[in-house]
Amino acid sequence: MSFSLSLAQARRLALSAQGFGKSPAHPPTFATLKRMLQRLGVVQIDSVNALVRSHYLPLFSRLGDYPADLLDQLAWGKRRQRRLFEYWGHEASLLPLELYPLMRWRMAHAADGKGIYRQLATFGRERREVIDRVLAAVRERGALGAGSLSTREERAGPWWDWSEEKHALEWLFAAGEVTVAGRRGFERLYDLPERVLPAAILDQAQPSEAEAHQGLLLHAAGALGVATEQDLRDYFRLSPQQSKAALAVLVEGGRLQACAVQGWKQPAYVAGVPRIPRRIEASALLSPFDSLVWARDRTERLFDFRYRLEIYTPAHKRVYGYYVLPFLHDGRIAARLDLRAERAHGRLAVHAVHEEAMGLDEAGYQALALSLQRLANWLGLAQVQLNCPRAEGSRLRQALLSGVPA
Repeated sequence: MSFSLSLAQARRLALSAQGFGKSPAHPPTFATLKRMLQRLGVVQIDSVNALVRSHYLPLFSRLGDYPADLLDQLAWGKRRQRRLFEYWGHEASLLPLELYPLMRWRMAHAADGKGIYRQLATFGRERREVIDRVLAAVRERGALGAGSLSTREERAGPWWDWSEEKHALEWLFAAGEVTVAGRRGFERLYDLPERVLPAAILDQAQPSEAEAHQGLLLHAAGALGVATEQDLRDYFRLSPQQSKAALAVLVEGGRLQACAVQGWKQPAYVAGVPRIPRRIEASALLSPFDSLVWARDRTERLFDFRYRLEIYTPAHKRVYGYYVLPFLHDGRIAARLDLRAERAHGRLAVHAVHEEAMGLDEAGYQALALSLQRLANWLGLAQVQLNCPRAEGSRLRQALLSGVPA
């Protein structure tokens, strides 16, 4: 190991890399969002809408009150405005266009049925006529979703089974033969890549698999700040074999450096010479699918914060709540809150507040109250409603009543 980091240093380095190091410029602009998205490299998409669709939250956590339609323009706007594309990055994700060439090996694997795509490839072999007809429909009619192909008239033929056409679209998407042109509600609308993505991106020479894996690991290292091989691999869901081979090349070439982190059993890696902030002052509510916390093992190692989703846990077995957001404050994850946007009543409902071991002092509760008020304002909700009888709820109520300016 060439050098060592304390756990506190590793936290600050990770938080800075994830975009929490500096106070954001206000109001956020198109360029501000673009820079943050390039820094993160991937934003996970999830269908749960208890608060707001998850892909909108990471930018709010880092930049504050930004116009959500700016993200829509970057992801699904007119071709000249687009800076993002949808694909399987971490999970279903938005990624900067610059990463498109680095994902083409994954599209080729999907088309060939390699690795995790074997089941999808079976459908591709056995139902090629379905895939060809769906692709022809997209080519002829433009941006389409599965629902658009499922009209009563079109279902007259035996192949127009909804599950089959959906599988066909998923196969075409995974193989890169169609891409997401936009969304209707939350439904993906697919079109040909050449009608959606810039020619300059599509015409780039495809890197080799090894080069792509190295490029993705470098992006992961920059976004994570300090990370184990498993952390780096997980960021873009690479296999251990792919990751370890690429990592060895990057370390040998001096593009990544190995280091030791206090309390970590595995070696860690950093890109270049790390610049560690003396302090991280950000306070932020985090999506359950935020890249700072989506890797549960890393989150526990880095923040001593055990975090599990309880969305699909029966209500009587939940420990913390249905849709629980970690609260980042003073360089640590200090609390977790079960939140819901009750849009019909115009309020942000706080169903539970749970402090972590070190607790929150008065300043911490003031910061939490301010974060909740800003979140409510951003969501267009008129008030913050507390529905938690615990002592933490009483302290938060007092902070809200103290008139923290929004």
